[in-house]
Amino acid sequence: MTTAPRPPSEETVSPPVMSERRVSIVGGLLVAIGPISLSLFTPAMPEIVHAFGSTEAVVKLTLSLYFAGFAFAQLVCGPLSDGLGRRPVTIAFMAIYLVGSFLAVVAPSIDILIFARFLQGVGAAAGLAVSRAIVRDLFTSESSARILNLVGIILSVGPAISPTLGGFTLEFFGWHAIFLLMAAASVAVMLLTIFAVRETVSRDLSRIRPRALMRTYGELLTNPSFLLPSLVVAGTSGAIYALATILPFVLMTRVGMSPTAFGIGMLMQTGSYFVGSLIFRALMPRFGAFRLVGVGAVFVIIGAVALILLLILQEPSYWNVMGPVGCYAVGIAFCQPAMMTAAMAPFPRAAGAASAAMGFMQMGAGMVGGMAASLFADPVTATIVVIPIMGVTAVGSWLAWQRIPEKGLSASDAVQRQRSSDSDA
Repeated sequence: MTTAPRPPSEETVSPPVMSERRVSIVGGLLVAIGPISLSLFTPAMPEIVHAFGSTEAVVKLTLSLYFAGFAFAQLVCGPLSDGLGRRPVTIAFMAIYLVGSFLAVVAPSIDILIFARFLQGVGAAAGLAVSRAIVRDLFTSESSARILNLVGIILSVGPAISPTLGGFTLEFFGWHAIFLLMAAASVAVMLLTIFAVRETVSRDLSRIRPRALMRTYGELLTNPSFLLPSLVVAGTSGAIYALATILPFVLMTRVGMSPTAFGIGMLMQTGSYFVGSLIFRALMPRFGAFRLVGVGAVFVIIGAVALILLLILQEPSYWNVMGPVGCYAVGIAFCQPAMMTAAMAPFPRAAGAASAAMGFMQMGAGMVGGMAASLFADPVTATIVVIPIMGVTAVGSWLAWQRIPEKGLSASDAVQRQRSSDSDA
């Protein structure tokens, strides 16, 4: 198997088996299982510290191991979906997620709960890896960016309401009920896959042979056209995942918000992403997805700098934490559609592996950021150190990507990228 880029004229063009709108809706719902699992759980973290007589550092492992399972499992489920098909792999991994959810409900100790969260991360990985692979199977160029933007808009709804739902569930039914909600979500995803998703690849076991798989990953990780856009995705959305391990202790422990207030307050983050995605969608027909990445980079830097200045000069409050985080989230909405499209464009025959490697870097960044944050005794200090570093990494990677030759982009992608470079010169 080879994944070397081919000129667009050599690619076979055929009508997609699913419409752009259908792929957007299905992709958004598949992707949502991972962030929803994260957002539902975060309001319960301080309560779980007391329930198991544990410590904040140990309870944070329930997120760190979730990130680990999510990140590493993508390296498996993505290529498996290339060889076995998108649908059966999604269903199998959702079954793993369901087992993890029920194990969390009956967990007798924090160790078992941590393992259950790891299983949930493994299962949820398929939603992210497979959904983006389906987009690459069927669409490229501005169509791909437009779909990924709509996926982001749909995706923002789940995490927007999940902390609020998690907070209410915690207060009225206890933390065990949160995992029952997750179990129900996994069943819904399996039913969606069975009845709404059409297979987009042919079964080909040669794609998952170890030697071919290692060669594919080697090509991905040494190709700057893949690596640099993926670092942009990792540095932006990875920071939001890292914040999931920090914000509960900043806003509930330091600021004093209740679980319900925290859940409602997190609407600032997801609401900002939602608004940013809508603005991006309105501007994309005029400016193109690639030019708008520069706008996103500006928002990311403003958010990172504001976090540092406000939390150094003032005591933490809801507004001086979530205001900069909201600005950062707007930047993510502008950066991701074009950068995801650019990263996967050179690898049409290994879309699952490319999506998996990008997702591994994305979730791995969240895992590393969360682990780095746990090294700080003060969560506020962790916020002003870890998040800006991730933002600078993302913006620096985008600037470096601007300077490499076009490889694997379609003609319209290359034109938009050149316009972006000219406007920044």
